Order: sequence, then structure tokens, then C-alpha cells
Amino acid sequence: MLSHNNIVSNILASEHLCPVGKENWALSFLPLCHSYERMLTYMYMFNGVSIYYAESMEKIADNLRELKPHVFSTVPRLLEKVFDRIVAKGKELTGIKKALFFWALDLGLKYEVNGKNGAWYELQLKWANKLIFSKWREALGGNVKVIVSGGAALQPRLARVFWSAQIPVLEGYGLTETSPVIAVNNLEQDGIMFGTVGPVIKEVEVKFAEDGEILCKGPNVMLGYFNRPDLTAEVMDADGYFHTGDIGVMMNNRFLKITDRKKEIFKTSGGKYIAPQALENKFKESSFIEQIMVIGENRKFPSALIVPSFAHIQKWCEIKGLPFTNADDMIRHHEVIDRIQKEIEDFNKDFGQTEQIKKFELLSKEWTIDSGELTATLKLRRKIISEKFSRQIEKMYAE
Repeated sequence: MLSHNNIVSNILASEHLCPVGKENWALSFLPLCHSYERMLTYMYMFNGVSIYYAESMEKIADNLRELKPHVFSTVPRLLEKVFDRIVAKGKELTGIKKALFFWALDLGLKYEVNGKNGAWYELQLKWANKLIFSKWREALGGNVKVIVSGGAALQPRLARVFWSAQIPVLEGYGLTETSPVIAVNNLEQDGIMFGTVGPVIKEVEVKFAEDGEILCKGPNVMLGYFNRPDLTAEVMDADGYFHTGDIGVMMNNRFLKITDRKKEIFKTSGGKYIAPQALENKFKESSFIEQIMVIGENRKFPSALIVPSFAHIQKWCEIKGLPFTNADDMIRHHEVIDRIQKEIEDFNKDFGQTEQIKKFELLSKEWTIDSGELTATLKLRRKIISEKFSRQIEKMYAE
């Protein structure tokens, strides 16, 4: 139950952090029944921002070019797809154009705010923006002042590269129960730190339980769950703090960093705790991996269900002179399996021995909202995926 005061308090605490006003317009395409897009809609109204609604999820790219919005909100999954398409087009270039594209991309992936990389880096970045990144901005309409990202964890490399291209992505964090914003990166002085969800907004307090769970208190916290005092008592303590169910830490005494979802952390049969989101976000950096879910609760080791990027695999097959038939065939093709195995081994190096993915199974169909594996904000429905692909999961642990 969210009161008028809950939502308005969140708008008043956040409105100055989004640099748009009555001269600007927004494109909206996320579900309005979710508190994230709904609160932003109210904030746009409060600031006099005109709101245009996308025709469909499939037409977002066309609508961006047509409308040329100053702001829009998204979820990381869509930014990942935008980035992957940009990189795919870069790979199709040849000669000096291709070299310049990947030179600019490499610069962007090293980006730090406030000129921390020095004058020589900033000079190179200026040229990269003129030659390469200007085309990225045009693809988003050319007017974007800020993109708001929420609903799931944003890969830090995406934040860096979009910021380097003069497309600030403001990652935030919150829950429906908190109306929703708790913290958000912003354009104010010392307002952003990559890999975090930013400073806690004003009038909201955050502290941590002994196990690292984030506790929140403020005028944004819900009145309770409708007709469920029992469930309300489970998440609200005697001091008025809401227990978010997320694990986090405070960086530099200012920036909130989410490390995982409390309910999603699992323990292997060897007693080692695994935070799957950290692994999944890293492995999704691979051009070969479209979607991934790490599993292994009460098992000997972590493993993964992987939906490959078939668009990328098709291009890879063309380069290698391999026949590309269909998704069902390709997940059984030994060269495709070996190539993804190499990706797994490369990314495993970033994790401890007990965290590393030991086995994986490839799936031929992408997880979607319609087929039930994803939430409306494109988060994994882990229980449903585990049930749906139980045969593949058991196969990985059968030997």
C-alpha cells in the first residue's frame, strides 16, 4: 500500500536529480503498472516534461529516432541489446573505419568521470566523440540528456561507455515498497560512481543488517501489504526499517553498492556461498552469451543454463566457414559448444575456484516475458526457469 505522501515524497526527493524541464520531452515504454515508470511519469508531470509513448517494444528504436527525446527510462537488458547491436555493426566495418570504431570503444570502456584519466585521454575522447560516438547519439535521436536505468543491475562497462559517448546513464535502486527510489546516480558534484546505484536520496535512511541486508527508512516506505499484517511484520522491524532483501555495502561512505539478492544467494553442498548475479553480469559481457542463469544450490559446484546469442553465432559461423542452420542444431554443434566453453573459461578467471562455472547447458529459445521466464522488468524468474529446464539441470549433475 503506497500512500499519496509516499509517492510524492519520492518525487520531491528525486526531481532535481533528473535534468529535464518544460522544454523537454520523454519517451516512455516500460510498464506503467510498475512503480518505477509510474513514479517517473509523475516526476515528468511535476517538471512539465511532455511524455510520448512508444508504439510497441519492437518500435522503440524507430520511435527514438522519430521523437528525439531528451530522457527515457529503461532496464539494463535493453541497454545491453543496444550495445550489442552497436558492436555488431562495428564488426561489419572494414579497414580504418573498423580500427577507429574499436579504438573509440576501447577508450570508452576505460572512462572515468571528471577527467580522472588525464588530459591526453580527454583529448583522444574528444576525437572519439566527434568521429564515432556522435553516431551513437544520433541513433538515440541526438537529444538525449540522460537515460535512467533501473529494475536490475547495470554492467559497469555499459555505464562507462555510454557516459564516454556523452550519453549519461543514471543507474538507480529501489523497490515497489519504497515508492520506489532509495538511491540513484546523478549529475550533481560527486554524484556518480560506476558499479554502484549512487547516493541515497534525501530524507531516506539506509543501514545494514549483520548479514549485509539493506534496511531502509523514510517517508517513501510503504504503509504495509494490503490485508496481510503477517507479511508486513516480516519486512518491517520495530524501529520502522524496511528489510529490502538485497545485500549491499556503502562505498566511500556515500555510494550504495548492491552485491546480490538475499534470496538468490545459494550455498553449494561444500558450504560455499555463491552470489549468482555477480557471475551472470560478468558472463553477459560475452558477445556469444545472450542470457545466463547460474545454479548450484546444494550441489557440488555452480553450473549455468545459457541462451547463446544466435545473431552473433551466425556471423561467427560465416567467418569460420561453418554452416548455420537453426538454433536447435547450433546448440549441439561441437565447435559452438567449444567456443562458448572458451568464453566460460576466460570469464571464470575473474572468480575464485569455488565460484567458477564448471558445466553449462545451451538452450535454443530466448527467455521472454510471454513465455514466463522473465518479469515485466526483464529479471529472471529463477524458480520457473529451474522447473522448466530441470532435465538439463539434472544432466549437468548426473556424472
